[in-house]
Formats: sequence, structure tokens, C-alpha cells
Amino acid sequence: MVHEGADALLVTAASENSAQRRLIIELAQENRLVAIYPDAEYVKRGGLAAYAVDLSEIGTRAAGYVHKILQGAKVADLPYFMPTKVQLFINLKAAKSLGLEIPATLVAQAVEVIE
Repeated sequence: MVHEGADALLVTAASENSAQRRLIIELAQENRLVAIYPDAEYVKRGGLAAYAVDLSEIGTRAAGYVHKILQGAKVADLPYFMPTKVQLFINLKAAKSLGLEIPATLVAQAVEVIE
């Protein structure tokens, strides 16, 4: 990516990315790529930021579906659910190492800020 001129990276929630989480973070840092990740764990391990669905919302919804299925509901009759709540996680230490200043208004919107 660096050889092609990329200066930013969007990491998806694909399982192969999760398995290589540490390596992806290290390579982004080494190559000074601004990177956005799919979950907070990347940020906690040194990544810049994550814009992620609220896993507790998904878990609550899944538990409700399990309950309905155990009560006899047919899976095909249950509505499809798309997560509606997203959360922002920011690592200010990573931002500083990239020479970025994150606006205070953005930091205020984060559910977790790592300093």
C-alpha cells in the first residue's frame, strides 16, 4: 500500500484481519498510515481509531432472538436486524505518534479515549 501511495487504511472486520490484528497495527504504525479499525480491541492495542457497532446491542438482540426461538418462533419469521448504534474509540497516543491532532469535538464523541 505504501509503495502505491496510500496514506490511510480502513481495516474491515474480516476474520483474517482479526487473526492478524497485532501485525496490522504494527505495519500501519511503521508505515505511518492513518488507520481506522472495526473494533475497540485494535485501539486498545495501539491502533488509532475504531468506528464500531455496539456489541452489547447486538448481544442483547441475539439473546432476544434465542429466547423467541426457544419459545417456538420460526427463524424465517424473525425480522432481519441491522445494528443502529455505533461507537467511536480514539487512541490519542497513536495520533500523537502520527503527528495528528484530533479535534476536541471528535474526542468528545468517543465512548473511550486512550491517552
